[in-house]
Amino acid sequence: MDRRRLLTLLAAGTAATLLGSGEANADFPFDNGSSGGLIPPNLIPGVTIPPLAPRAAIGPGTINALPGAGNNMALTIDDGASSETVGAYLEFARRTGVRLTFFVTAYYQSWMDHRDTLRPMVDSGQIQLGNHTWDHPDLTKISAGAISDQLERAKTFLWNNFGTNGTPYYRPPYGHHNATVDQIAADSGYVVPTMWYGTLEDTNKVINEDMLLNAARQWFRAQSIVIGHANRPTVTHIFDQLNDIIRERNLATVTLNDVLVLT
Repeated sequence: MDRRRLLTLLAAGTAATLLGSGEANADFPFDNGSSGGLIPPNLIPGVTIPPLAPRAAIGPGTINALPGAGNNMALTIDDGASSETVGAYLEFARRTGVRLTFFVTAYYQSWMDHRDTLRPMVDSGQIQLGNHTWDHPDLTKISAGAISDQLERAKTFLWNNFGTNGTPYYRPPYGHHNATVDQIAADSGYVVPTMWYGTLEDTNKVINEDMLLNAARQWFRAQSIVIGHANRPTVTHIFDQLNDIIRERNLATVTLNDVLVLT
């Protein structure tokens, strides 16, 4: 069913009928965790679905924000050192419909711990995976061969376990890259170094919930790419507050693939 038509029907009060039909189940890959099956993202409380406008065309090169006008926000999560935190992000996405892009450091066991949960969410498009190297070295301080190995090992891991290689997006560890790194990355298909506009500030040695919320209030803005990390569980305690900020600002969380296309 056309999504615009569905939104019109929902506004007319026909949602209950649609949810009871096989057609609704086929259109939307969001599992509500009950025998009721699948629910469309626009019926999950507080969820703003991505816009239906055409994706913005981008060429090779670094990005740190979403181009053009709109009210989208790309929440991108790096690393994965904490299996607990990765799992909590997946549950957050499942119950709210929030769309995420993970930049995977493939060395971490967390991605295998949650492979069976994550794979269907990647297949549905709710979660996107990008390359964040095998074990997170500073790419500007290692040899050309080592740079290639870092990206290719992670690329193989993503493909073998999640059916995607993450191209064309990669995020260099620590945000450190240069022309040499970018050329080697491009040779592996990663032609868009993906930086950020705002941050949850969760790489500090000491973080607390108030610090994270203050960062979210500062950086959750329209057309921003925001970076966070799945390394410590502190952020998992404030997911509802983060979602409140998204709702209050009428932001639509999007993956990079939702809104960008490489030309």
